[in-house]
Parts: sequence; C-alpha cells; structure tokens
Amino acid sequence: MKRFRRHGTESQRDRLKQELFQFTKTVEHGFPHQPSALGYSSSLQLMAIGTRSGAIKLYGAPGVEFMGLHDENAAVTQVFFMPHQVELVTLLDDNSLHMWTLRSHKGLSELLEIGRFLLTGPPGAPPSVTRVTAVLTHSSGELLLLGTEGGHVFIVEVPGFRELEEMNISLDQITSCVPDDYIGRRNLEHVEALQENPVNSNQVAIGYGRGLMVIWDLDHRLAIRHIPATQQLESMWWKEDGSCILSSHSDGSYCCWTLRTGEEREEEEKTNVPYGHFPCKAISKIVQLPTAGGPPFLLFSGGMPRASYGDRHCITVIYSKTQVAFDFTSRIIDFFVTRDGPQHTGEPSALVVLVEEELVVIDLQTEGWPVIQTPYLVPLHSSAITCSHHVSAIPLKLWERIIAAGVVQNTQYSKKPWPITGGQNLAPDPPQRDLLLTGHEDGTVRFWDASGVCLYPLYKLSTAAVFNADADLNDNMSQGAEGEWPPFRKVGCFDPYSDDPRLGIQKIHLCKYSGYLTVAGTAGQILMLELNDEAAEQTVEAKIVDLLQGQEGFRWKGHTQLDVREEPVLFPPGFQPFTVVQCQPPAVVTALNLHSEWKLVAFGTSHGFSVYDYLQKNNVLVKCTLNPSDQLAMEGPLSRVKSIKKSLRQSFRRIRRSRVSLRKHHISNTNKVIQEANARLEAELAEMELAPVQRKIEARSSDDSFTGLVRTLYFADTFLSDSSHNTPSLWAGTNGGTVFAYILYIPPAEHRADEALTAQPAKEIQLMHRAPVVGIVVLDGHGAPLPEPLETAHDLARSPDLLGSHHVLVISEEQFKVFTLPKLSSKMKLKLTAVDGSRVRRAGLAWFGSNRTEDYGESGLVFLTNQGDVHVLSLPHIKMQIRYPCIRREDVSGIASCVFTKQGQGFYLMSPSEFERFSLSTRYLVEPRCLVEAPLPPVFSNQHQPKLEGASSALRYIAARRVMEHALLNDESKSLR
Repeated sequence: MKRFRRHGTESQRDRLKQELFQFTKTVEHGFPHQPSALGYSSSLQLMAIGTRSGAIKLYGAPGVEFMGLHDENAAVTQVFFMPHQVELVTLLDDNSLHMWTLRSHKGLSELLEIGRFLLTGPPGAPPSVTRVTAVLTHSSGELLLLGTEGGHVFIVEVPGFRELEEMNISLDQITSCVPDDYIGRRNLEHVEALQENPVNSNQVAIGYGRGLMVIWDLDHRLAIRHIPATQQLESMWWKEDGSCILSSHSDGSYCCWTLRTGEEREEEEKTNVPYGHFPCKAISKIVQLPTAGGPPFLLFSGGMPRASYGDRHCITVIYSKTQVAFDFTSRIIDFFVTRDGPQHTGEPSALVVLVEEELVVIDLQTEGWPVIQTPYLVPLHSSAITCSHHVSAIPLKLWERIIAAGVVQNTQYSKKPWPITGGQNLAPDPPQRDLLLTGHEDGTVRFWDASGVCLYPLYKLSTAAVFNADADLNDNMSQGAEGEWPPFRKVGCFDPYSDDPRLGIQKIHLCKYSGYLTVAGTAGQILMLELNDEAAEQTVEAKIVDLLQGQEGFRWKGHTQLDVREEPVLFPPGFQPFTVVQCQPPAVVTALNLHSEWKLVAFGTSHGFSVYDYLQKNNVLVKCTLNPSDQLAMEGPLSRVKSIKKSLRQSFRRIRRSRVSLRKHHISNTNKVIQEANARLEAELAEMELAPVQRKIEARSSDDSFTGLVRTLYFADTFLSDSSHNTPSLWAGTNGGTVFAYILYIPPAEHRADEALTAQPAKEIQLMHRAPVVGIVVLDGHGAPLPEPLETAHDLARSPDLLGSHHVLVISEEQFKVFTLPKLSSKMKLKLTAVDGSRVRRAGLAWFGSNRTEDYGESGLVFLTNQGDVHVLSLPHIKMQIRYPCIRREDVSGIASCVFTKQGQGFYLMSPSEFERFSLSTRYLVEPRCLVEAPLPPVFSNQHQPKLEGASSALRYIAARRVMEHALLNDESKSLR
C-alpha cells in the first residue's frame, strides 16, 4: 500500500488533495418528507412526487432517480407529465406553474426547470379569478387547461406559457347556456375537475364544485352537453370508450352518466353509495379501467361511513364480485394504476398509492391482491430512527445469509416485478456490498443494502420478544374478517407508536467476519446475538452488571429495567440472542464496542463502563465513573417525559379496548403532544450528552453534570505496560475529559475455560479543559490505525507494525491530541474550538483512494462539527486537509444522526424519513446515473390518427409540429451515434 508523501510545493499538495478529496451530496435515501402531490407518465413509466418544501422527485426503474427544487418556498400541490414527452408541469400553492424537462447531457439525463408562469387576470379582478384549482395537460402535448377558483378555464400553450386568450372559457359563457331548471346555475363555484374525451381530443369536460358538468368543444368554442348533478363534485373520470362519465361526490356517492347522442339530455344512469345508508365521507377520486375479457376495475378513495369509520384512510377496489377496502396508515395524497400492454393501455397491473408516510403498491393481477415490496421510497421512519451503524465490504457468505433470513420474513409480498420501469440505470455495479443498520424506537434493527442508489430493505430484527415489555394490543379491526362490512384490509408498515420506549435501540455493533451482533438500548440492556440459518426455541440468559458497585447514597429515579422472559422463545432464522446483559441502574447505553476475536463486549452509560466475556458469560471489568455531585445522572432522561408518555399509552389502550381506531389522523392533537414530548426528550439528551457551543476553550468544573458519562470505548492490541510487549487493552473516554486505559489478560483459546480473563488499570489521562472525549485511535509504528478485529486473520488488512513506536490519538470535542505509548507523553495537538469555535460531534476513520492512480491513497480522520462542517485530518500528523459545509448548523438532529463510512462517505437524517448521502472521496461515489429517452408520440400510430380529424386548426398545427420535431430528434440522435 502506497501513500502520498507529505513534502513538496504548495501546488503539488493542492493537486494531491484534488486527487483524493471532493465533497458531493450524492443521493437521498428513504421516503420524501411531507409529500403533497403525485404524478405518473404511462409513456415514460416514471412517477413524480412533490413535497411541501418545494422538492420534486422522479422515480422509474430501481436506480433511476431525479431531484429538483423550486426556488420558491412553496408546497407542490399538483404534478402533471406532458403526454408522450419528457416534460412535466408543477403547480405550487403560491399559484405559480413551473415547467421541467429531462434533458440529456453527456449521455445522462438531468432534471431542469425551463420555465415558470403566473396566471394574470384582467386589471382589478379579484385573486379568485386566476387562482388555479384544476389542471389538464392536453393530449396534444402543447396545451394546458387551467381551471380556476372563479370558475374560468384559461388555455395556455407550453412550453412557452403563452396564454391563448381566444380559446379561454369564461364563466359567463358557461352560465349563459346552463338549463333554467338547474338549481345551482347562479353559483357554480370553482372548477373542481377537468377531463379530456379519450376518443375526441377536441372535447373536454369541466366539472364545477356545485356539481354541474359541462362538455366543451374546443374547436367551436361552445358547450355541447350539460350534466346537471346537484351534489358537491369531488372528481370525474371519462371512460376510455367515451360513452360515460363517472362523477364522485361529497356525500360518499358516485354516479355514471351516459352521454347520449342528438338533443337528448343526459340523465343520471345510477347513483351508488357504496358504504351507505348512513352519512358517508366524500369520494375524493374515482377511476374505472376496462379489462380484456371481464368486468372493469373500479377504484375510489374515501366514501367511508362518517360516524363509524370516518377516521380511516381507504381506497376501495371492486372487480367482479370481489371488493376490498384497503386501509392505509396515514392520509392518502393520491393514487394511480399502472397497466400492461402496448402504450401501457392494457390490463390494470398495480395500484400505486402515495400516503403521507409511505408508498404502497398493490398487485392487481395476483389472486388476493398482495402488496409488492418497494425497491425504493421505503419508510425508514416506520418506527422512529434512534441510531445508525454502517458496515463496509460485507463478505459474500454473511450477505447471503442475511438475505436468506429476510426472504423468510417477506413471504407475504407479491412475486410480481416492480411495475414502474422507466429510464435506464447507467450507474456501474457497486464495487462492494455495504450494510446500513438502523436502530428504532420500537426495539427493531433494520438491515439495509446501502451498496447502490436504492437503500433496499434486507432484513428486520426485533428485540421485543426477548422481554416482558408493555405489549401493544393487537388491533384486529383492520384485518378484514370474513363477511365484515366494510371489507377492510390493513396495508402499509408505518407505525410510529412505541408502547414501551425502553425498547429503543441506542447503539449497534456488527462484526462482519464472525457474524456476531450486539445492540444496546434505552433501559441499559445489551443483547448479544449470533446468526442462525434455522429457527430455534431457546431461553435467553440474563446477566446483571452493577455499575455503581454497591456505592451508597445513590437512588435511581428513572425508568425500570426490562424483564427478560423466563420461558423459551421461538426465534426465527436470522440474528438470535443468546445473552442479555442488564446494567444497573438501567440508564441509556451511551457507548458500545465489540471485539469478536477476543469474545468481549464493552459498554458504558452515564454511571460507568464494563467489559463482558460473552464466551464464558462473566464480567471482566466494572468501573464506576459517576461523579458524587452528579444527581442528574440518577434521574434518567426518560423520567422527564415518562408521566405524559405513560398516560398517553394508557389512553391509547383504553381507546383500543373500546374498538375505536388508533390511526394517526384520529388522534392528531394527541400525536402532536407525543412529537413535542419526543422533541423535548431529544433536546434534553443532546444537552446532557453534548456540551453546549463555546467560542473558546474554558476549563470545565468537575462538578458539571454528566462528567462520568462514557462517550467512547475502544479495544487495541498495543504497548501499554512497556515498549517491548504488546498486550490487549481497553480504552474508555468520558464526558468529563478523562481517558481510562486497562490492560486485558486473555488466556489462550485452549485455556479460556480454565483461566479467568482479567483487567488491570494501567493509565489515566485527564484532559486539561475536561472536554468530552468522543473518540480514541491507536496508531501503529507506520502511523496507520490498527485494523479491525479478525481483519488481518481474513487477509483483508496488513498486520499492524509492532516494531515502531505506537501512539494514541485522543479526540475530544475541542482538540486532537497525540500521546506516545507507553509513556503517554504529549507529542502533538491540533486545537479546534480555540481557532474557529467549532466542536467535534462525530468522528471516524476512512481510506481515501486517488481517482488517478489505483495504488495511491491514504488514511484520514473524518469529523463533523456542531457548525455542520465536515473536515478531514491527515494521519499521523493531524494536519487539516479539507473542510466543507455539509449540514445546516440549525439542524441539530441531522448533525446528531451522522454516520461515516470507511470509504469517506456519510449519511445523515435530513428529515425523520430521509437519509442524505454524501461523499468526501473522489474515488467512491454512489449517485444516480440515468437516461430517459423521449417516447414516440401516439400521432405516429394509425390507431390515433382519427383523434385529429375533428380537431381545431390550432391542434392540427400543434400535432404537425410535434411530428417534425420528433423527426429532427431522430435524425440528430442517429448522427450522434
């Protein structure tokens, strides 16, 4: 392994930095925060999601992703793809329209905004005249019809956003021809919906809020039909053969209107209230799609009985004699149906539903209509994320075993492939297999494939079965029992409620070589788990570790510990626990480290730390670090919100027992209280565990709160007693700036059962300013960090140099300091807080390879500050290499959630449901590289030619121009080839 030399001119060093370091925010993983609009292009096979923050995200085949952001700080309310084009239009809640395109550049597509438009009315007109309430993208691909709050319909040519005033449809034109006997003729209200005739593009249906529907001829500029519905209109759907219009209404009904020929008036063919006869909620959207040899699919959202099930978020699917009301986990934003066949106009294949907290896709072609597992947009926050752990370069055997365990869990999913297949993923195959593990508030650990653009779920581990925790009573109301009406079926995995916050996972450590996993939780529980390919029924052994070591005068005032089940538990294939170590007092575990070669696990809380031998199942070391004056450490952070959360949980259970649904929207006010309580808890934890911002180094008093809180634990085989003999050791750093070093005596493997493993105190460092210690690294004789346990045994790293002098790097929030070993004399230091006022929040080691020469590279220390900046320090000289702004300084939760990878990448929570991925390396980049090509317009097909015969001169001109443009594009693409 070669390294860059550290001498040379300034320009040479700058060139070397350019070869190694480059900051890029590469991709966003997870589910968009606060989605507000959904769009779909059947010709492109792309889906678009708009959010309240003004983001627009496009998704196609796995790996095909695009993201754009409006300059305006406004929510996206509607998204529409232009038919058979690579353009889309967004409407914001500030009434502005924006045109986007997927433009090819150097063989890849990129999402660009190419125009914006604000509808303006006559001088002195009220804002309602031009407030857009409905949008129709005309099949010509060149027109937008904009229905407004004032009842007018404006027609705009795109992409230039030129208003065609001569084609506008005013409210006066509509009301002048409304039949005299129509009840609501004097106040039609806003334009609620716009639909184009599927067989005649010259006709559009205009639906008004009061219920009236008008069919307008664009060529002759007159109304040719009136459909005088009297109920408040919610949506319309024009059947594909053009014979009928479906309308859905605010009273939970829908109607089918047959469009008669000649002068006959349209009559309501049938009014249907699917879930009557008691008052029902509105049917907000209705869709009917034909099938080749059978009855059509009818789908609609809403319509539930108001009194009994008004709090449900449902979409009903009816096909022949089968009817299911899919019950979702949060409010429905929108839905669409994908279809098979040419031009994607064949059989309905999948129902795609966007709700506030997740995306659910239902297979409509498989019996039972199962859910299709999503390859992206997975709700990371189905239970709130409490910690993260990244593991690089997973061995193939372990990878396959984890996948196999996940397959057993996912038997309920459909076998159909992902139905949204647009675009081409041109990104190279990942060079290695990476795992991201997330710990959650409900006691689960989720394993994600983080190798590529899609953060794909592989396996879920639940720790709740180990304990007699406060159980969440099963809510069987949504399971759809035989003969029940409405025929509910619960779908989706978002469930933010945790009945026992003690289960929350706080620390994770996985050894990729041995398959051992350790997780630690909120109530001082540490679980040791190993991977088993078969299900096993076993009793989990529990061990108690008293970190106070019998000291008197201390009384724990926080939450109680979790009780381990005494009876055997059947664990499915995957990671199965074999030991639980319980800290006393049961405080939050704040540090965790696993050394699978020595079969040791070290853990720490605000009271002390311990080393446990999980092979012989006994304690090796217990050290109390509690300051006698630190009474806050005896309260426990959860005690401050314990009473409110307990009362809320009890209230929830009473509600469940009374068979009232506990869905999120029904208890919105209560849910806000929970979120506020959680936010306060997180803030208190941050305040207790992380020292406040200071502009200069000031010595802290030893009486400060939480000085004994253990921040980091580190195993190392180094020279601690003398310079001739290397020995295993444990290093522990505390919130009060103290570093404890212990020599570990580990008997040979053949004598492990007979000889006790012991620990002896060797060294202690007290930093002058008592700054919290956030990391410890031992550097070998070459100045390289020591390899991970078992890494050299698997020939994946060189053996550490044991001939030269070792050094220990102590990373505090305020500075980096290198000490010689074994004397622990100070050698060099780099001050951070005294220079720019920043404080270290996260630190990790990474390897940076050159983007020019395969053999060149170097190790570096990556760290994140409370200002949101990421830095890289050289090792062993601890000189500053680069600095980039990464996270907003106000985003405390984002900074606290950051985790670094071994290849110079990182993840942080940009919202409760999304990870932002970034890279500091020029060699290792994981980012979307996609190409979307323009589809062939339907006017080239003979079956679509009749649609233009009766079209206006404007539409015929537009169609001809599209033909010419497409021919030119084809010629250009051929010349490029």
